[in-house]
Amino acid sequence: MVVLTTSEIKEKVLNDVVFMGLRSAIGVIFIVHGIGKFNPGFSNFLSNIGLPPEMQIPIALAELVSGILLLVGVLSRLSASLLCIIMLGAIFHVKGVQSLTGDMGVEFELILLASSLVIIIAGPGRISFAHIIKKLPRCIH
Repeated sequence: MVVLTTSEIKEKVLNDVVFMGLRSAIGVIFIVHGIGKFNPGFSNFLSNIGLPPEMQIPIALAELVSGILLLVGVLSRLSASLLCIIMLGAIFHVKGVQSLTGDMGVEFELILLASSLVIIIAGPGRISFAHIIKKLPRCIH
């Protein structure tokens, strides 16, 4: 029976495939949601929750660009940090932490927040453009 230590598990390819899958899932979700926020109705929604409608484009671009960068694995930690800020705003300002599930529940936002935090801490993994390029400082991979 072979027992793998933590350092040996980290070197395995499966670990990198998992990080690629996590980045890809989160990236696609934010790309889709970011594209949807370019709809003029989103500026009306922002007005209804007390935010200026001029925030439509920055919020939409933040989600779209960060999602694309996560998907390809470049500047993943910075992108995930920006998405954490967006998710905190969604949880506390938009939904007001009214409940965990149901109408105005925050479970989806919490999952996205937790996944983004994992990407910040663990990085993009070796299956990413940041690992291929190797010229970016490791802290912003």
